Amino acid sequence: MSSSMHSTANFFDRPETKLMVPPLNFAMVASGVYRSGHPLPINFPFLEKLKLKTIIYLGEQELRQSNLNWAVKHNVKIFHFKMESCKLPFIENDPEAITAALKVVCDSRNYPMLMHSNKGKHRVGVLVGAIRKLLQKWSLASVFDEYGQFAAGKEDSDIEFIEIFHTKLDIDVRYAPAWIPI
Repeated sequence: MSSSMHSTANFFDRPETKLMVPPLNFAMVASGVYRSGHPLPINFPFLEKLKLKTIIYLGEQELRQSNLNWAVKHNVKIFHFKMESCKLPFIENDPEAITAALKVVCDSRNYPMLMHSNKGKHRVGVLVGAIRKLLQKWSLASVFDEYGQFAAGKEDSDIEFIEIFHTKLDIDVRYAPAWIPI
């Protein structure tokens, strides 16, 4: 065995070295706000580095027990908004779930936070699209471009939802994140 292969193997064998693997489709949305797909145990060391206070989960299934245990161990609040994947004409995006999630996002006391859905594409993409449009005042072209980077190949239903979605948010300016222009 060459010395370089031996030293690499020793590095990963050290107990103090944890492999940092972000969840599927992980990205920063704004300062203290991240998006991703459903975290797996291999992602936990990476998430620990973020020092999360809150997780927003948009999904119809219950959170995995390993995720619940990890959240309890690290004192992370979980907001689970039951939301099925949009499958027109039978299942549409849920404006009430998106509004409820936006209210959590608008309170910086919940930061740092991770927002996720199953694969981190469609449901969380709709939430991020609403953040970009309503809170950060992005142009729709920019919102749709970003959505497409994560969820290419999706029906137009999510794009249409983002375009027509409006909600009233009473933002407490004392706790509003700095990235929301108030």
